Amino acid sequence: MPKKFHLDIEPEAFDDIQEAIDYYNSKQDGLGKRFFEMVDEHFEFLKKDYMTFAVRYDDIRCMPIEKFPYLIHYRVLKSQGVVSFKAVFCTYDNPDKWEKRSH
Repeated sequence: MPKKFHLDIEPEAFDDIQEAIDYYNSKQDGLGKRFFEMVDEHFEFLKKDYMTFAVRYDDIRCMPIEKFPYLIHYRVLKSQGVVSFKAVFCTYDNPDKWEKRSH
């Protein structure tokens, strides 16, 4: 079993999460909280099972968020013992959104 890594969450990823929470809260009371709890569960999973998901592009891996149309974009920095979260994007968003951010 791999060692447990530390999390590093980029400010833009926090913004992505907050944007989704606000959106879901506008649709139904408490739904934003459920989204946040699901994201948090996925972050905890990735602390120890960070290699579960394949590299999609460059060195970025993507993990789908259960019950929500979002992907967690993350990078594993093995030498530092860090899982770095780059973005939490809705799968309905234009993929150019990531392209603009990654440059």
